Amino acid sequence: MASALLLAPVPATAQPGPPPGAGDGDGAHRERAAQGQAARTPAGAAANALDARTPGLGREGGYPRRTELTAPAPNPADKSIKLGLTPYHSIAPRLNALQKLGNRVSVEVAGKSAGGHQLYLVTVTAPESSRETREQERMRELIENAPARAAKDRRVKAAYKAPVLINNNIHGNEWEGTDASLGLIEELAKAKDRKTAELLAKTRIYLNVTANPDGRIAGTRANANGFDLNRDFITATQPEARALRQIAIAKQPAVMIDLHGYVNGTLIEPTTPPHGENYEYDLFLKNSYANALGMEKAVNGLGYTPAKDGVDPAVIPFRDQQEGWDDWPPIFTPQYMPFQGAVAAHTIEFPMQVNNQAYETLPVTELRRRAAINTDIAGAAMRATLAYTAAHRTSVLADQIETFRRGAVGAAQVEVSEETVPGVPGIGPEDVYTTNFPRAYVIPAAGRGQRSAAAAARLVDHLVANDVRVERARTNFRIAGRSYLAGSYVVDMRQPKRGLANVILAEGRDISADVSTMYDISGWSLGLLWGASVEKVRKAPGGLNFSRRTVHAASPTGQVAPRGGLRLRLDDPKEIEALNSLLGDGVKVGRAADGSALVPGSARKRAAVLANRLGVAFHATKAKAVAPLHRTRVAAAVSPGELFALREMGFEVLPVSTAVLNAGFDWGKADVLFVSAGLEYGKLNPAARGALEAFLAGGGGVVGRGAVGAALNADAKLLAAKPVRGNEDANGVVKVVNVAGPVTGGAPGHTFVYAPMWFTDLGPGVRVEQSYGAGNPLVSGHWRAAADGSGGPADAAGRAAVVSGTTAGGADAVLFGTEPLFRAHPKGAYAQVGRALLNSAH
Repeated sequence: MASALLLAPVPATAQPGPPPGAGDGDGAHRERAAQGQAARTPAGAAANALDARTPGLGREGGYPRRTELTAPAPNPADKSIKLGLTPYHSIAPRLNALQKLGNRVSVEVAGKSAGGHQLYLVTVTAPESSRETREQERMRELIENAPARAAKDRRVKAAYKAPVLINNNIHGNEWEGTDASLGLIEELAKAKDRKTAELLAKTRIYLNVTANPDGRIAGTRANANGFDLNRDFITATQPEARALRQIAIAKQPAVMIDLHGYVNGTLIEPTTPPHGENYEYDLFLKNSYANALGMEKAVNGLGYTPAKDGVDPAVIPFRDQQEGWDDWPPIFTPQYMPFQGAVAAHTIEFPMQVNNQAYETLPVTELRRRAAINTDIAGAAMRATLAYTAAHRTSVLADQIETFRRGAVGAAQVEVSEETVPGVPGIGPEDVYTTNFPRAYVIPAAGRGQRSAAAAARLVDHLVANDVRVERARTNFRIAGRSYLAGSYVVDMRQPKRGLANVILAEGRDISADVSTMYDISGWSLGLLWGASVEKVRKAPGGLNFSRRTVHAASPTGQVAPRGGLRLRLDDPKEIEALNSLLGDGVKVGRAADGSALVPGSARKRAAVLANRLGVAFHATKAKAVAPLHRTRVAAAVSPGELFALREMGFEVLPVSTAVLNAGFDWGKADVLFVSAGLEYGKLNPAARGALEAFLAGGGGVVGRGAVGAALNADAKLLAAKPVRGNEDANGVVKVVNVAGPVTGGAPGHTFVYAPMWFTDLGPGVRVEQSYGAGNPLVSGHWRAAADGSGGPADAAGRAAVVSGTTAGGADAVLFGTEPLFRAHPKGAYAQVGRALLNSAH
């Protein structure tokens, strides 16, 4: 490093104690679709998250940018206090003070959390005039949008400040990165030595002080909506993830670290295979491995030992492990950042556990000893990263430019090997993952080949929000032998962020044969799962020779037929939301035989408002209703993601669980029960069981998902259907066959599974609504059979994935063996649950 200040570790302030043993790392929290407690998150947090507006970061004026932060009221219940760490309410006063130390520290509010807490972005750099800041922005844009020119630009080589991003506390009960960042900011603000001045003249250091203030205060991994924010990239359902996405786009970090806990010894990425196939992995591995070595040296150099402190030596998974800690899915912060230009990005896991059971059982002195060590280690990783960036600024920026250049010209990826990535030992065939990028994607216009205009608009807006370039055809056109209408959207894959475009739109890959285990999900595809029709253009020998314009938002899609009765298809979550709004306003709506909603022409004005706000279409119809639809109140024992999705679709939701029912629940407030987590029939007390049975006998409907829903169905003797469980770690995108009818009619031909299930031995009257595709239904993901050969995709092929029937009480029940509401990945399948709830209600 160029500075003695930045090389010097900050000593731990706590006294050593007995070895605490292994930490509780992220791997211990791996999400299982069919497990977990029922969600109880407040509706207000969902409302905050569903407000998709993201505050813009300032681009006017120079640096420093002073913001006088309003300090929240002191909260003695903040879980940080017990650890001797900085409570959230003390961060704003500390940042206000740090801004006054000189002219190097700037603070901006990057957004608000789901719980309404401000998100603080700190920039530490040498002061800049407004003109100098405009010049930095010009060079940043040149690097992204004209990388070939940037590679030759003398000003970029001489004067562009390499951007470094330090992200902290995205898991709220992994606290210490925040405190290490505050210490680093103060050191950099106060330093008087020449080499620190040189560092800040050549870099901008961005620190997201706490990415999850809700969790920091509450001592929870998740935010106020119960979401693991480090699984929310690509889908970006939560305001904290959207704020961080905007930081990535606006600041374009070349190097990024993400501070976590707890794995002993300190885990420092890069990862084991499989590696994301859409990266420029040769450039990424070169820098990430070299920076990891520097962080390892700094962390081990602090002098902590297993015998004295309970701290094991640092671990680099790429070098030290075979599999199980991969960078395959783009859902994690460091795995998303390369798509925005980072050529080194790392998860770093502190070693000393202070959360969960340790927090509740260990003495305060021991907790504070551990937290001090973790803070020390976090600081060492930060300083080493700054050291690497300062020492390799020229090559780091050149590699970022090359990443964007390859995308812009459609260059082939470079396979990693010990020849193409010198200095990284042990590269083998197991590390080689590349893809063949298509020439373009087309999202057809409504009217020809587009199943849902609203879904297409949602996908386009999401691409644009991720800084993917999308164009719209001005005229009809023909490409690769296919014809498209004017108004179709085109994603030209010769663009700087082609990897991001492909990771969103491509169908993905079946990697079941590649590795035996994966850290988290293995398959995803918004192109297949968000409900829009998306067509891949593999080659276009004649080029994209038709007139088109760049779009910054999708064109409006809402429409209302001018006369007669109205039909709302109910194939999209926005259409379910529109229906629930109409029912909430007292509009009398009927259900057609195909499951769509029939709205009287007298509600045309209200329909027009919803069409404009939600982008849904009300078509003319002469169809007759087969049954009325009513405002549906849902008693829901579900995961946080499912609870959020239900609220997103406009349902009135009453969170329940075994404990809630045992405490006494008024079933008169509910029309249907949705069960996927946290409710066990066998653990209900006699009064609670009797109340539930009375609800069911009186015609109360049930929608069940996964093992928990199937267990309730069996215990309550609702539908005659035998659940068969596949591999519980299996997950991904699967092909399905839908049956025309009120539940899955009009649904896409793909859905998502995690711990897949199917149903056999169906009794009389039990109807198959959806089946797994024939052959191998898995399109992308990881799904192996068990050791005895059972539970694999071949066993599921052709089997019932969703079934329905009538209970003894006369109500409808629906059972899902799929994951139609999983973390916002299968938005195109949301409406299946919406329809099931509406049709199963009292």
